[in-house]
Formats: sequence, structure tokens, C-alpha cells
Amino acid sequence: MGQAWDFASVFANSDALIAGAVGTLRLFAICLVLGLGLGLVVGLGRYAHSRWINLPAAIFVEFFRNTPVLVQILWFYFALPILMPFEISPLWAAALGISLNTAAFSADIYRGGIQSIERGQWDAARAIGMRWGQAMRRIILPQALKRMTPALTNRAIEAFKMTTLASAVAYVELLQQGKLIASLNFNPIEAYTTIAVVFFVILWPLVQLTYVLERRLKRSE
Repeated sequence: MGQAWDFASVFANSDALIAGAVGTLRLFAICLVLGLGLGLVVGLGRYAHSRWINLPAAIFVEFFRNTPVLVQILWFYFALPILMPFEISPLWAAALGISLNTAAFSADIYRGGIQSIERGQWDAARAIGMRWGQAMRRIILPQALKRMTPALTNRAIEAFKMTTLASAVAYVELLQQGKLIASLNFNPIEAYTTIAVVFFVILWPLVQLTYVLERRLKRSE
């Protein structure tokens, strides 16, 4: 039996799609800043020689890498308010789950990038009187970030796709709006096809930019 495609009902709800796109971009921006920022802190902690710093960082990474993001989001939304005397909005429940997961994965990217810097760079920094923090900030991190950029951009793209999990707590993002349009108009094929196309239109240029960035970084080495 042939399927009569009708996108008119989807286009008639363009306001809902725009609201969903804005919600997706807002959530992604929060997750990008928190996830990669906290990942750097945890990654430096993983690289630290002190076990008092290294061990908590390792536990954080292992816990959030080995539990599903969806479970983390649901826990922050439904379980945390039972333990704490405050409510948490769908936006922040999703942001915490996705950000902490992104931080756990990016922490190992940071650690690997720092470890890839040759020992001679550390020795040279010490030879001119730099302390550990100065050497890290001025010499090691700038070089390591160049090597880490492709992996970090891939992580950011994964975080963008994970924003769809926020629909589990009814946060207004693209997939949630797609569900709403499909249920109101009984057109799941058109609604979810449109959502997929919107994600592709947003992500494809970003992926192409990462390829350009990777080629430039290789040429600069």
C-alpha cells in the first residue's frame, strides 16, 4: 500500500519546530560549555600525580562513562528532587546528564592529548624556571589542544545528537516537538522525517567544518 506523503500539517506547525530548534540549541550550548569545561578540569585531575586528586577524577570518569545518559537524565529529574529540597527543571536535568557524560569522555581526550606531548617539552619548561602550572598553561596545553581538536569536535557533535534524550523529561526540543506534531496530526512519517532532515541540515555543515579544521591542523604541524 502506497504512502501519501503530506507535509502540509508539519509546515502548519512550523512555530513548534522553531521553538524546538531554539530549545535544542540552548541545551546544546549549555552542555558544550559545561561538558568540555568540566572535562578539562577532570582530565587535568586524571593526569595529576596526587592520588587524592587522581582517584576522584578516575571514579567520576568511570561512573559517567559506564551508565546510560538517559538513566542519568531521569535520575536528575525524578530522583534528585526527592533527596534535595528543590525542584529541577527539564532543561537542567537534561543539561546535567549530557554535560557530565560529555565531561567524562572528554576528560580522557584531554588526558591523552597531554600525555602525547613529548617529555622534552616538560624538561625545557623546567630548564627555564617554569612551574608545573605555568608549563601546562603556556607550553603543554596549547600543543595538546591542537592534537585534541578533532576528537573534541566529534564529542561535541555527539553531545548535540544526545539532546534528543531530553524529550524523556518533556523538555521542549526538536524531537519532543516532533512527537507532539505526530500525535496531533497522526503523521509520524512526515513529522519524524522532518525532524531528521532538520538535524541533518544543522549538523552536516558543522561536520564539514571539522574536516576543514582537521586538514588545517595537519598542515600546521
